Amino acid sequence: MTFPFTTLLASSFLFLVAVPLPWVHATVPRQWKKAHATFYEGSSTSYGGACGYDDIARQGYGDTAAVSTAMFKDGLTCGACYEIRCVDSPQWCKRGQPVLHVTATNHCPGGSGDGWCSPPKKHFDLAKPSFAKIVTDFKAGVVPVEYRRVRCKKNGGIKVKMTGNPYYNAAWVYNVGGAGNVVAVQVKSGNSPVWKEMKREWGQKWVLNDKIDEGDLSFRVHTSDGKVVTASSVCPKGWQYGQTFQAHQNFA
Repeated sequence: MTFPFTTLLASSFLFLVAVPLPWVHATVPRQWKKAHATFYEGSSTSYGGACGYDDIARQGYGDTAAVSTAMFKDGLTCGACYEIRCVDSPQWCKRGQPVLHVTATNHCPGGSGDGWCSPPKKHFDLAKPSFAKIVTDFKAGVVPVEYRRVRCKKNGGIKVKMTGNPYYNAAWVYNVGGAGNVVAVQVKSGNSPVWKEMKREWGQKWVLNDKIDEGDLSFRVHTSDGKVVTASSVCPKGWQYGQTFQAHQNFA
């Protein structure tokens, strides 16, 4: 259940600033690059295990993809958005080369898909309905594609689902616009001036192995293009584990 965040403190504000961090990637969108694509049986919203999107993939993610090990980067790519088009296969590519927009929500591990996902190959494993948007026939099996990073467009603010216990606080961060993939998260509670660094455990699960003081929770979210959003009082006082909250703020 989503609890809309309707009241911001007077100190609520939005940061969209460049930060010189070592993991910053180039600004999106990028130039077209070569890769391949396959498909799996299932819907376009059912494939998010390696990023932790299993129960939230239907909330605004649309077409999704599992990306190869070379692209997954141990989960740091989770949430990134791409445009994909079928190329160099006149017998399989749809006329006009329609562009498919997908979000990376899972990992296609090396050794799977007849080795298409093994390093250093760039590969997208798409849901069958998504694959059908760029090819004429499923007999194609695997097709060469071109892809490029694009900015993610999301409805509403960043969402945070809280799980864990008082000494193991886990925040699942999703519905992130802009670059889409989160690379760092800090949290602070109540009127405390101290921001505590959360550790990415896997996918987009960010944890703090420390007690969070009672009160509302604010989050500072960093994306791979060096931008930061500070969302105050996302979780209101009295929040509970298992609840999902939404900020007013997001990346453009």
